[in-house]
Amino acid sequence: MRAEVTGHKDLPRTDDLPALPYRMALPLRRIARPYFRRKYKLTVHHEDRFPLTGPLLMAPNHLSLLDGPLLGAIAPRMLHQLGKIEAFGGLQGAILRRIGQIPVDRSTYDMLAVRQSIQVLRSGRVLNIYPEGTRGPGDFSRIRTGVAYLAMVTGAPILPVALIGTRLPGGDVEGFPPAGSRIDVVYGEPFAIERVPFPRRQSDVQAVADQIGDVLRAHVQAAVEATGHPLPGWQDPEGP
Repeated sequence: MRAEVTGHKDLPRTDDLPALPYRMALPLRRIARPYFRRKYKLTVHHEDRFPLTGPLLMAPNHLSLLDGPLLGAIAPRMLHQLGKIEAFGGLQGAILRRIGQIPVDRSTYDMLAVRQSIQVLRSGRVLNIYPEGTRGPGDFSRIRTGVAYLAMVTGAPILPVALIGTRLPGGDVEGFPPAGSRIDVVYGEPFAIERVPFPRRQSDVQAVADQIGDVLRAHVQAAVEATGHPLPGWQDPEGP
């Protein structure tokens, strides 16, 4: 792989990628934000912690299908979000791509998704990545290494986010909470991982992921205690 023409020489090349579109997302955000505030009892905590400039890795827990649309609507800045490639088919996929979202093939090492993620951060934008990798109990009990790798190669700060109420106890991870449900979005304090030059061993990336996981687990636990709003817990995908 050829080195980057400008900037850090050990990063995957991104100067050959077309810019991700995002302008269509701006009017959609203006429509969706009041819609979600009317539909749910939504409280956003510590929005002042959200950096308003510069590259940012947003790291929320993941409970339901509502998480991405909700954060995309209410975050202070427009988000480029990583999502499973299965969601990018047909008309829905065309819209997701037009609003700057990034498909990820989770069955392999998706180099294009990695390069597009780095492109977002190098352009000073916000990348939303779910460290858990999939919807679940939302307690950050398992952290994948993607957020650690991106933080290590770009130096972008990480913003912990606790979502509580986007899935009710016993609710479907493939569904949405009923109208009127209480939802809390709690932003944490941004923190940075020191940039690590090439080569980056897998064991080093895993060690950083473990450190990030400690911070994220502490944040979601503190959010639950501060709001008095519990997580929904684990749902057996096979049912009761």
